[in-house]
Amino acid sequence: MINPEERLKHFQIENNITTKGSLSLVVQFTRMVKDKEFPLNSDDFQTSSRGQVAGLGGANLKKILKEHGIVQQLSSEGGRTSRGSMGLMIKYVDFLNAWNDEESVDFSAVEAFWAEQVREYFRNQPFILTSDTSKTIVANLDELFEQAKKRQKQNPGTQYLGAVLQHLVGAKLRLIMPEGSFEIHGASVADDPTDRNGDFVTGDTVIHCTTMPGAPLIEKCKANLRADYHPIIITIFERVHTALNLAEDAGLAGRVEVWDIQQFLSANVYEHSLFDEAKRNSTLSDIIDQYNKIVLETETDPSLRIEFEAR
Repeated sequence: MINPEERLKHFQIENNITTKGSLSLVVQFTRMVKDKEFPLNSDDFQTSSRGQVAGLGGANLKKILKEHGIVQQLSSEGGRTSRGSMGLMIKYVDFLNAWNDEESVDFSAVEAFWAEQVREYFRNQPFILTSDTSKTIVANLDELFEQAKKRQKQNPGTQYLGAVLQHLVGAKLRLIMPEGSFEIHGASVADDPTDRNGDFVTGDTVIHCTTMPGAPLIEKCKANLRADYHPIIITIFERVHTALNLAEDAGLAGRVEVWDIQQFLSANVYEHSLFDEAKRNSTLSDIIDQYNKIVLETETDPSLRIEFEAR
């Protein structure tokens, strides 16, 4: 017998079930038919006008996904109006009938498989940076970092926020520094194995990127100072005082620069756009373009990409 997951994966690939519309359909349809008698008849699952798959809806989809611990909204329409839903439903009916002819279908396992594909869909979505000119650049960046925090919370063990922070710093440095004046590494690459003094080293300056300043970071700053380097810590706004207090407690007050990433980037945008609001989006777009190039070069997770939307 074919492994159920292999069987489902083959059907998914064959029918390109990766979009929110197609995933919405198979999740709901699986629940809809789990107690039905085989063979299934696709005519029984069409609206009277034969234009839509019956029983699909946003509220129903939300309820099913919530049972699997998924709280993000996949589709407000639940796949009801998605192009191709009818054709996919008919193929899915044929697929389930053929499976049932070979062995009994375990619908709990099937539903769990599709729920995992929904999680994968959300994991692979890029972050969105919306440039809303009615708000400050810092406010727009805050919304971006909130997305990273939320995704990190939904996927324990991941460090989305730290990766986004580090690569945004790298993107800004690429725009202002001469080519080849510093190296860029993946966000998960530790300093020690690469003989680095920090995340970025240029001239006599070492830049440390962190979302959680702690004692080990302060020890690195001490080592930087002993080696005649000037350490800079770049962190998120709410951790600036933590870093400053740790530095002061370690006797490094006045010897370590501490910047928040929001101001670090917004100052760059204003400077390079010459404080001309009309040029602001172009400058932000340049930073995001460089960021995405860095992600492509150094990371294996495509969901770290940022999509820039100007308003």
